[in-house]
Amino acid sequence: FEFIQIPYGQSRYYAHRGELDLAHSLDEDLLRLSRERNDSVGLILGHLSSGVNLMFAGRFTEARLHLEEALSRYDPVSQLLLVRHVGVHPHVFAQAYLGNALFCLGFSDQALARNSANIPEAKRLAHPPSLAGGLAIGLRLLSLVGDDAALDEWVRQLTAVATEHGF
Repeated sequence: FEFIQIPYGQSRYYAHRGELDLAHSLDEDLLRLSRERNDSVGLILGHLSSGVNLMFAGRFTEARLHLEEALSRYDPVSQLLLVRHVGVHPHVFAQAYLGNALFCLGFSDQALARNSANIPEAKRLAHPPSLAGGLAIGLRLLSLVGDDAALDEWVRQLTAVATEHGF
């Protein structure tokens, strides 16, 4: 896992600093190395990270393709192992960010459907950081849509998870 943790972690670091070009370059390196090694876990993380970074760069069509690719490679066994190494469940995050990207592309019904399906799955996984992240990412979508009732409910759920688990 070390060979994928380092570029993935660096990409997330630079993305959070707003250095999206550098983050995207690291994602491309991770994807290239993962293809060369036929590493499915690296491909999942590379596509997830690429999708998130491209979404934040406003490149929604490309983001959608990467996020859908990450989801198509979903393997419950390997992704449970990934949670231990990267701290979140990639499927939950890919689904949540895909909802945001779909909304930005004008597919609000598809975006809301992804958002709604994501939280029950995150709860089933019993991994509080993934649930909190899925709720937080989904809140952005609900805010953009203007669904105040759902927004209030999701904030309540996020607050409960955060309080219960000390986030």
